[in-house]
Parts: sequence; C-alpha cells; structure tokens
Amino acid sequence: MIRDEDYWRSLVRELTALPQETGWLEFKQNKDDPQEIGEYISAMANTAALDGKAQGYLVWGVDDSTHEVVGTTFDPAAQRVGNEELESWLLRRLAPKIDFQFKHVDMDSKRVVVLVISRAFRHPVQFTNVEYIRVGSYKKVLKDFQEKERALWRILDAVPFEILAAAERLAADDVLGLLDYPSYFDMMSRPLPDGRDAILQALAADHLIERDDAGSWTVRNLGAILFAKRLSDFGRLQRKAVRVIAYQGTSRMDPPREKEGNRGYAAGFEGLIAFINGLLPSNEVIGQALRKSVPMYPELAIRELVANALIHQDLTVGGSGPMVEIFSDRMEVSNPGIPLVDTQRLLDHPPRSRNEMLASLMRRVGICEERGSGVDKVVFQTELYQLPAPAFDTVGESTRSTLFTPMPLVKMDKEDRNRAVYLHACLRYVQREFMTNTTLRDRFGIDPKNSATASRLLKEAMAAGLVRLADPDAAPKLRRYVPHWA
Repeated sequence: MIRDEDYWRSLVRELTALPQETGWLEFKQNKDDPQEIGEYISAMANTAALDGKAQGYLVWGVDDSTHEVVGTTFDPAAQRVGNEELESWLLRRLAPKIDFQFKHVDMDSKRVVVLVISRAFRHPVQFTNVEYIRVGSYKKVLKDFQEKERALWRILDAVPFEILAAAERLAADDVLGLLDYPSYFDMMSRPLPDGRDAILQALAADHLIERDDAGSWTVRNLGAILFAKRLSDFGRLQRKAVRVIAYQGTSRMDPPREKEGNRGYAAGFEGLIAFINGLLPSNEVIGQALRKSVPMYPELAIRELVANALIHQDLTVGGSGPMVEIFSDRMEVSNPGIPLVDTQRLLDHPPRSRNEMLASLMRRVGICEERGSGVDKVVFQTELYQLPAPAFDTVGESTRSTLFTPMPLVKMDKEDRNRAVYLHACLRYVQREFMTNTTLRDRFGIDPKNSATASRLLKEAMAAGLVRLADPDAAPKLRRYVPHWA
C-alpha cells in the first residue's frame, strides 16, 4: 500500500501541475468561511459527477494564480461553528450525506490542507437545501443553469454502482494482491500477459480498476465484486457476499448451518454452486440393480437462480446481499431489490438489469447467457425433473425464487397446481407452441387414461384467470391454451 503521506504529497503535486483550476478543483490560501466551504462541497460534488470525476478537491495553501505552494494557517480540526466541530456542522447540512475528508499535508515544511469531496451519486448534493454547481471557476446556484441541471440529472440517473471506488490509493502490487486476476484471464480464455503493467492495463480496459489523479490505483466496485480474493478486504462490499444457510427442517426456527462466501462472484461462482449442491438433499433410486443418489434439484436450475440473484440485485441497498436458504422441503434464493419485471412475466419478458456492467461481464465469462433471463430454463428443468413449479415472489424490498422438493399431484394445493399450469403455458408459448391436455399430462406424469384430471387442472387455471383458450370455437379434444396475457 502506498504510504499515506506519500500519496497526499503526490496528489498535491499532480493538482498543482494542472494548468488552471477546474470545475472539480479550487485553490485557496486561508479563507475559511464555513458557509462557503459547505457551498463548495455541494458545487464540487455535483461538478465532479458532471465532469466524470470520482472526486473534487478544495486545497488550502496554494496560490490560485501561480499554483505555487505557499502554506496555510487554516486548521479544520480547530474550527468551530458555535459549539460544533466544523466537519460535523458541514455534514449535518448536506443532503444527501456524502463522503468528504480534510487531510493535512506537509509540502517542504509548508502546511497544505486538502478537502477531498466524493462525487454526487443518484441525487445532486445540497447544502442548506440549495444545490450548487461550478461554472468555470465560479460557484453558482444549480437551478440558475438549467442546461447543466438537466445534464447532471441525466448523468446521475445513469451512474452505475459498478464504476464507484471499492478501494483507493493503491500501489500496483496492492491491486494484484487484492484481485484474483489469474481467474479473470482464465475465464476470458486469454493468456496471462507478461508483466505487471500489461495485466493492469487489461484490467483497466474492462473497467475493473482505474488510475487516479495522484498516479496510484483504484479498484472499482465491478472489479472487487467479481474478482476479489476476499470481499472482506473491501469494507462495505463484505455485506454483498453470498450467504448460504441450511436448516434441518422446514422452518427458520430449526438449527441452521451457515456459511458466507468471501470471494468475488465470478472467481468464486463454481465453488459456490459446488458448496450449495453439497448441502442439498438427494434422492436414492435403484436402477439396473445399483442404488445411486440423484440430486433433489437440477443443477442447471440452481445455477440460473443463483446467477440471477447476483446480477439483478440492487447493489445500492446497504447491509444486505444475495442469500440461499435450504430447507428440507424447498430452496429459496433471494436478493435485495424488487424485480424490474412483474414476477408473473419473468419467463417471457426480455431481461432487465440494474447492473448492466456486472451482467455483461458475467455473460462474457460464461456464468450466464446473453439472451433470456434463465427463468425459462428453470421452469423447463423443474418440469423435466417432475418437480412442483418454482415460485417467484416479491417479499418486502427483496426478490425471492423458490424450488420445491418432489411432491405428488394429489398432495399439491390449488395454488401449486395453478402455478404449474400457468408456467407450463408460458413455457410452451415462448417456445411458439401451445399447452394442451396432452402436454399437461406429460408435465405432471398423468396416465393418458386419466385425461379428465388434466382437464380439471385446466379448468381451475382458467377460472383463476391465469390461462385462456387460444381458439374458443375448437372442439374439446382440439383445445389449445395460452397464458392470459398472450
């Protein structure tokens, strides 16, 4: 890791070498008015976002015309506003709360103070209920510059979580120590480049890392969440690790076995799936005089549901991440964030992701496919294994997908039966085919001579408004069915 004092000296040298002040950089000597400092925090956070910078900088102790280091008497730690510390007073008046910090830097025995201001994210930053922006080297009220305000909102609406910093001020060797870069090249089917610089350039080209204003390195959230050797090395991202909990019975009151993944999603995906499969119950079947264990759930369905939970989670939700819960009668895969598509239409709708950079890279490394959401595969696999239909639900602010253990038709309740008929109709429809009495008998393993049972299931689903006749005038034996929305 680059020494703290060396980093800040390097940053000051880089900033003073710029030909002029910018929208995200301001030099001062001793001016220390608290209200003005707060307005600058708002203006520079918003301008940094507008200019595509991760941070803005307010630097005391530098002449603003010559950029010569002259030193300052300003001491933010000693500054009070009334009886309140300056930093606390500033933070209380910011909305939303953003990260900022004052740093003291010794430059050839001259005192410099650097205020580092994180860029705006999701919303423009206000100070005392007013949003500010920089126009050239001047601080202005944002609402007075509508073109800039519209441009800022367009950028804030589009700022992906993946490009924000997970770890900063890193030396090159630190970056390579934090990331499982051999897995990246292996999963990309690319040879490992010769030399550290070539490796860093390749990672930067895929937006996993970036070089910062001081010449050191930043690991972006995208790089950390996919290829971290240990997510716990990245502070807040530790809570995005996948939790796997296995209960002995059907209730969360039963004693659990719990494990939390610590590797990045891409680097650790195969190990995660293997661990889940090792916890799942299995069926023993006898064939050709040999007894063998058969997985309770199809592995492809598990892979798709877990991959979907990773890709489609709301990464901005703090304190929670994807979770896999295994019960004796079901497996639940959940992720923070409500679905962007109606849960009844997950099978036929084109996928939408909050995290396109994450999804794109996961597709490129082969964890999921470019087309489809994978839900059609899950439904197909559960039908192939003669399992109850999976369930897709919104629970509070989370999305939950559930696979169920085998259950005979006679033990399914009406909700289970209707869900199975509906999803079978959806699957047939996206395959450009129709559901019929025959296909439904095959789906449930109903004997052909019991076609009346399938007819009863179809009538139940129609009465619930889940499916409808594709051709209402067709003779009973020729009836075909489609989802209600088709």
